[in-house]
Amino acid sequence: MTAKIIDGKKLAEKKKTALKKQVFKMEKKPCLAVVLVGDNPASQIYVRHKMKAAEEVGIKVCLCEKQEKITQKELISFVETLNQNSEINGIIVQLPLPKHIHSYAVLEAIRPDKDVDGLGSYNLGKLFTGHKELVPCTPLACMDLIKQVRSDLDGLHAVVIGRSCLVGKPLTQLLLEENCTVTQAHSHTKNLPAICREADILIVAVGRENLVSADFVKPGAIVIDVGINRTADGHICGDVDFSSASEVAGYITPVPGGVGPMTVYMLLQNVVKVSV
Repeated sequence: MTAKIIDGKKLAEKKKTALKKQVFKMEKKPCLAVVLVGDNPASQIYVRHKMKAAEEVGIKVCLCEKQEKITQKELISFVETLNQNSEINGIIVQLPLPKHIHSYAVLEAIRPDKDVDGLGSYNLGKLFTGHKELVPCTPLACMDLIKQVRSDLDGLHAVVIGRSCLVGKPLTQLLLEENCTVTQAHSHTKNLPAICREADILIVAVGRENLVSADFVKPGAIVIDVGINRTADGHICGDVDFSSASEVAGYITPVPGGVGPMTVYMLLQNVVKVSV
């Protein structure tokens, strides 16, 4: 069996075209503030991608660059000024932050209705109580990609490897809302390959190069690879060994070109959502 590729890049471009038309009709164009602390090369690349995508659909972007030595108190104070700025519709703080800054405290400082990454406790709490408002972008992207190949998920067994608040936990909640039976695996899970082989839907979000190989995959399963890792020779790969897993899976996302582009689209969608 050779898996069909779930092309996140192609899907994101299609959806961005529709979003661009929606933004064009808006009397006042949305504005996104992007806070970038320090000079982490990967973060700079991610921010450039987000800014380019936003500008392509007509969303204005305000890039706020801060030196790595900024204190946590100073950063939170700056976020507060963005909260109070009526011209700013959405705010994201690019992660990771420098080690001396507690990310949770900074994310909590973002006003819930401007928290377009959906990572503050207010929006996560709304999600977990079944009254979601702004949902984290990567879990939304995963669900959209899954729905491209299987619209009805009722009763399917989903295994999520990873338990972060960024991906694993909110994604589990979204799967539960679709009436999936969900197993959440992590670094302490025993017999991981056997558990994964029971999954109709397998999502891997741990940041470990080629963790999942063919012997983790149930024949015909939907495999969503959230991981982004840089190999020793400088290439980008996911958490799934694509070459072997694609021989067993029914559908699979590539890295790059899978979850990443759709995550950026979901961010743009959230910005428009808070602006209407």
